[in-house]
Amino acid sequence: MHSDHLSRHARQVLTVTRGPAPLRGPASDPSIARSWLRCLEDYHLDPSVAVAPTVLEHGRILESRERMQQVLQIAGGEMASLHQQLSGAGHAVLLTDARGVILNCVTAPTERKVFERAGLWLGADWSEAREGTNGIGTCLVERQALTIHQDEHFRGRHTGLTCSASPVFDPNGELLAVLDVSSARADVSRQSQFHTMTLVNLSAKMIESNYFLHHFEDQWLLRFHLQAESVGFFSEGLLAFDEQGRIAAVNQSALNLLARGRSTLVGQPVDNCFDCSLGELLGRATLEASASWPLRTRDGRLLFASLKGRPPALAVPFAKAAVPTADICLGDEQLQLDFRRALKVFERDVPLMVHGETGSGKEAFAKAVHQASRRAGKAFVALNCASLPESLIESELFGYRGGSFTGARKEGMRGKLQQADGGTLLLDEIGDMPLALQTRLLRVLEDRMVVPLGGEAVAVDVRIISATHRDLLERVRDGSFREDLYYRLNGLEIDLPALRDRTDKPALLAFVLAQEAAGEPLHLEERARQALLAYSWPGNVRQLRNVLRTLVALSEGGRVAFSDLPAYVREQGAEVPQPEQPLAQAERTALIGVLSASAGT
Repeated sequence: MHSDHLSRHARQVLTVTRGPAPLRGPASDPSIARSWLRCLEDYHLDPSVAVAPTVLEHGRILESRERMQQVLQIAGGEMASLHQQLSGAGHAVLLTDARGVILNCVTAPTERKVFERAGLWLGADWSEAREGTNGIGTCLVERQALTIHQDEHFRGRHTGLTCSASPVFDPNGELLAVLDVSSARADVSRQSQFHTMTLVNLSAKMIESNYFLHHFEDQWLLRFHLQAESVGFFSEGLLAFDEQGRIAAVNQSALNLLARGRSTLVGQPVDNCFDCSLGELLGRATLEASASWPLRTRDGRLLFASLKGRPPALAVPFAKAAVPTADICLGDEQLQLDFRRALKVFERDVPLMVHGETGSGKEAFAKAVHQASRRAGKAFVALNCASLPESLIESELFGYRGGSFTGARKEGMRGKLQQADGGTLLLDEIGDMPLALQTRLLRVLEDRMVVPLGGEAVAVDVRIISATHRDLLERVRDGSFREDLYYRLNGLEIDLPALRDRTDKPALLAFVLAQEAAGEPLHLEERARQALLAYSWPGNVRQLRNVLRTLVALSEGGRVAFSDLPAYVREQGAEVPQPEQPLAQAERTALIGVLSASAGT
């Protein structure tokens, strides 16, 4: 039966590619037709052959991940958020490098085997030349967001997949990565992918913008848009320039807004673009760039802009301000108390164990402790023990010496412990660390020495924060977690409250909404606000952030109404009473006054 399907699909591919462009069917899309032709004429692939995917050797996967470390770190949270926005079930969120090699995958643990059987392995090469027409590989060639739905795949073995992919470009306009959502469900229609494709594209743009901002955080960053309320939003133009006012990089939105080509901008004085001098521009600079102001281009078009950097009066080398709670809301009194206690013991080199439900903000809490400590200027390195295959965790944590195994880099690789030397290492989801690796970690904590694979011992000075949603004592009892490591890591245990139990929900809602709006004026109608506060949020702060991000992206006229909320939030909030209008409240007060007066006569 499977062989018959492969043969039918192969015949369909050959019929389409050898005849005129069809009006209907998989290859009616020009990008699909072009890809099928490339697969036959350039790559000489056979659609009926069911070959296993090409997977990189262990060492080459590690090398690729290290090369893309900054992108992986930026994309990790966005991928988790995207997976949750898609309700998780049946989806794998993938990030590849510019060659199409999968470097990270977020999916439900129970579904991992399903996607691996489909060939979506960590380290698998999904370039078009290897796997034919597919979301990742065809996105790389076409350099645009697209969906490849089932029979649109070139290889017959992939026709059970539906893939929506979007490119991620670096500040120079070169392909940096591909973000992809794949589904192996047979009931996925092409129409249902419109929503998925929108979310994938939005997430890719967020990764792209955050990478740009991070890459040029030590230069002046000009952010601009046609509308004042859109400055700080993902569609804004980004332009980085150095101390001499020479343009270092621009994103695609900036090129569109300025109607210029990249080659005519990069390396040129920034004041060639705008109707003001460099001095006037720098005079507008602020450390946070929270407010926008009018800025005209040389050809007279009006934009609105903000400039992040140190004004000339404060011209000293850039340094990050150690604001302990810049990215976390601590309005809950118990959370404030726990933060102060955590900071005190952390400064004394006492290990922290942060426990809380998935999405409750464990990494944000850990990072806030690091930023408030005397180690704020040093590295904060996070390793998610649940997101990596067991075979990669040891190399990621301890590193390796060059040539220590097949495929290893000649110069070796520094592990997370060495990268965090002088700073802080967060071991996220520590409960999922393999037992054999726990023994090596315990030895490091006791000796303060790291032994890379195939290498010599190296001294490290690192503070450890662990995080987990599991009951580690239960895992100690069932033998899957070392008791001695548990007590070594658990100097102070902090239990983060679930969102439904926090006393600062109104403040947290306003805080997250302000972050996601990024300076864009946004009015949240009262009934919508009450429904959001009443919802139970099983996915905690991460789920709240995902919902608010979507609402901001889809808002019309700067307003969010009750009807804009997701159905599951509206249903739970349906019993929330609608607030009375001021006039109705005044009439009610007057009526009560009249009745009270009548009762007294």
